[in-house]
Amino acid sequence: MKSPVHRCRDVEHGRGRSGSGSDVITSSSASAMWFIRDACGIICAVITWLLVFYAEFVVLFVMLLPSKNLTYSIVNGTLFNTLAFLALASHLRAMCTDPGAVPKGNATKEYIESLQLKPGQVVYKCPKCCSIKPDRAHHCSVCKRCIRKMDHHCPWVNNCVGENNQKYFVLFTMYIALISLHALIMVVFHFLYCFEDDWTKCSSFSPPATVILLILLCFEGLLFLIFTSVMFGTQVHSICTDETGIERLKGETGKWGKVPCWEAMEAAFGGRFSLSWCSPFSGLSCRRTPPDLVTVPQGEIIEEDVIEIPLS
Repeated sequence: MKSPVHRCRDVEHGRGRSGSGSDVITSSSASAMWFIRDACGIICAVITWLLVFYAEFVVLFVMLLPSKNLTYSIVNGTLFNTLAFLALASHLRAMCTDPGAVPKGNATKEYIESLQLKPGQVVYKCPKCCSIKPDRAHHCSVCKRCIRKMDHHCPWVNNCVGENNQKYFVLFTMYIALISLHALIMVVFHFLYCFEDDWTKCSSFSPPATVILLILLCFEGLLFLIFTSVMFGTQVHSICTDETGIERLKGETGKWGKVPCWEAMEAAFGGRFSLSWCSPFSGLSCRRTPPDLVTVPQGEIIEEDVIEIPLS
């Protein structure tokens, strides 16, 4: 049986996928796919997609296609489908992007020496994943990794929200809130239209089925509008204050030099303000680049959880 240290290294390099029982599918390349094999998270992610597809079904087949106003149907159909596509694309990138995982099994004397730290400095080892924890990194019990600037683990995206994928999570909450608001507005107008006209002519479904479908969509839209709006505001506030949710919860704020709000937004969204801030496809490339291999330092894992660099 392999030791925990060897299993850590196998997961990090993708060598232990078949028999190590790892919970993360990843590799040494920074651009490689990242996927958490967590049953609860996978179910929540599938439910998220099914709820969006349900909204698509009701909007298209109950409200827009039966409408006599062609311009109304085209404009609202195009807008709703565009926002839904961007929401699902943001969800996919938030789920399949490495949130900032620290390499496992690097808590060795050789690795610490390679950091060239000053005498008297203190570094901390995570006892769960055998890694040297950078500042502002926290261990996730679901991902079984230390995550840089971890805000929280979100089952709806089956991933942690951290340094590398916070932008996509923010976009996901924003676009879900927008399609929820748009769906609610269309439901209100459709109800008014059906009350004024004959119910048998305002939908291709029977009046009872139409009412049930619209009420369910209204409930779903209202629920997710409130939930995602709160999450969107919380995430933007975290970025602007340069504080993660875990840091506020543990009272760790103020232990580092905070950056101004706009600089923090530019760092989170990948550069100066532009339309790419709203795109979940920024950073994607069709070109294949050689994998950026990460060398895990060989050597015995240090037993101490707090390591002080000795004075010369």
